Amino acid sequence: MSMIRKVIIAAGALVCVLAAIIAIRTAMFNPEPTANIDGIKIDPVPKVDIATAAMRLGRIIQFKTISHQDPSENQTEEWSNQQRWLELTYPTVAKTMHREIVGVGTLIYSWEGSDPALPAIILMAHQDVVPIEAGSEKAWKYPPFSGQIADDAIWGRGALDDKGSLIALFESLEALAKSGFSPRRTIYLVSGHDEEVGGSGAQAAAKLLESRGVKAQFTLDEGGAVSSEVPSINGPVIMIGVAEKGYATLRVAARTQGGHSSMPSHDLAAVNLAKAIVAINDHPFRSELRPPVSSFLALMALQSDVKTRMAIANRWLFEGAIVNKMASTAPGAAMLHTTIAPTMLSASPKENVLPQIASALINYRIAPWQTSSDIMKQTREAVGGIPVELNWNAPPHEPSPVSSWQSEGWKFIHASIASEFQGAPAYPVLVLGTTDSRYFKNISKDTYRIFPTLLKSSDSNLVHGNNEHIEINNFGRAIAIYERLIVTATK
Repeated sequence: MSMIRKVIIAAGALVCVLAAIIAIRTAMFNPEPTANIDGIKIDPVPKVDIATAAMRLGRIIQFKTISHQDPSENQTEEWSNQQRWLELTYPTVAKTMHREIVGVGTLIYSWEGSDPALPAIILMAHQDVVPIEAGSEKAWKYPPFSGQIADDAIWGRGALDDKGSLIALFESLEALAKSGFSPRRTIYLVSGHDEEVGGSGAQAAAKLLESRGVKAQFTLDEGGAVSSEVPSINGPVIMIGVAEKGYATLRVAARTQGGHSSMPSHDLAAVNLAKAIVAINDHPFRSELRPPVSSFLALMALQSDVKTRMAIANRWLFEGAIVNKMASTAPGAAMLHTTIAPTMLSASPKENVLPQIASALINYRIAPWQTSSDIMKQTREAVGGIPVELNWNAPPHEPSPVSSWQSEGWKFIHASIASEFQGAPAYPVLVLGTTDSRYFKNISKDTYRIFPTLLKSSDSNLVHGNNEHIEINNFGRAIAIYERLIVTATK
């Protein structure tokens, strides 16, 4: 037998063995499932007048509770007016639940349960919104603070982020209180006033509740959504955030002598800063498949086509291809690593003056498997000998813990949402942004993040973007889901 023939036979045998291994692993693929919700009973809940609720959402959008980067630009009376309006608009909530204002304007509503031994539940939605980008008003179909009801939707800044959720919670609590419902668990509604600029209000609220010994079964905040666009899966999928990335902003500063622009030296602050930014950006963090992202992919694969299931079941062979496929889109890439985003630059006050200090802010969203110390270490290595200073602009927020998808809290949330979406499956996901819920990790057993509405992938452009709106029927679903969740989790 010739050598070439032996090699061909050996190669064929190797391919057969490899194919057998792939087939066996695909057939035996059985990742840890999410908690079974078959035993969760969803009781009927009061009906809410959705047209009236939509009008109320439109009205609260008109309050310009805009959190500017410079707090001196905030119209603080808008928060007071909005909070007064909530008290008048939801009188049964005002009578049934105890209200406290923490700090500048964060709200804590509490509805005492009949069994104080049971851990509470904490529901969250923030009051503030981001500004409209200067000059973008004409790009809006309807004025951004009009709260216009048109085209079967409610339009304006905050409709999705996060006044839609806030009003849906108030509508559900008002309806339940009117119906005579009495919870066994204590219910807290926490509404931060400054989530868009760091959430100091929610942080103060969490510390206050912790000082009182409050323990919660779960906290629920914004973050995930229901999607019908998950690849290879027909029908809606409930995407519940079980973790969120950390948040840190680095200040990079270059210092030189400065002087007149007609006599530039070889040591320029702006040039050194530019070199440092490029060096940092050119040393990205490694993309990795880790929980909860890897867990999401594994669970998704169970309902996907054979090709997808085969790839996920054999990560030892196909992980590189999976990572490359995910990294082909910005959201997919962000799931896999800590992101680096240079955002703000500052240098000379005048065009013919060489700056003595040139600085930049670089925003990092830290993956759950890393810390701010890891980020700083790699950044210093990337900069090397470039003469710049590296300092955190503010104390970093580390990534959140990863919450369980086996808990009672998960079951309650999944079952309540699935009752509105034909028994849709629920998957754990990583939330790329930050939420006020991160401050409640010391008092809450688990923290989950989802605004229970059906959103398209293109809807993500509406959050902090032009033409933000929510469809009325979608908003109505959220109200019904919150009602069912409150009843199911606290009865």
